[in-house]
Amino acid sequence: MTITMYGITTCDTIKKARVWLESHGVPYRFHDYRVEGIEAERLKGWVGKIGWEKLLNKASTTFRELPDKDKEALNEKKAKALMLAKPTMIKRPVLEVGERILVGFKADVYEEAVK
Repeated sequence: MTITMYGITTCDTIKKARVWLESHGVPYRFHDYRVEGIEAERLKGWVGKIGWEKLLNKASTTFRELPDKDKEALNEKKAKALMLAKPTMIKRPVLEVGERILVGFKADVYEEAVK
């Protein structure tokens, strides 16, 4: 089973998730949004599986700093465009475990997903 974690290296939640995976001997690949960005097709797949509402981090500094006009009347198309333009607006981490998509870090959820 291939596991890929998506996020940014400076995120505290990413750091916790990485420590958990490494301390449990779970091999994974890390994809840094700031270095590699995010492909439109991958984001589209995530949105199709779990919804844009779960992926868009409205509490992020990047989102909060947007002009009000960009934050108004959010819908799937607008949210995807924002996340593609500035992937740091995507909640972190996003963990692909085979075909499964996990958003955020909860040790019990990771435990169940990687066994």
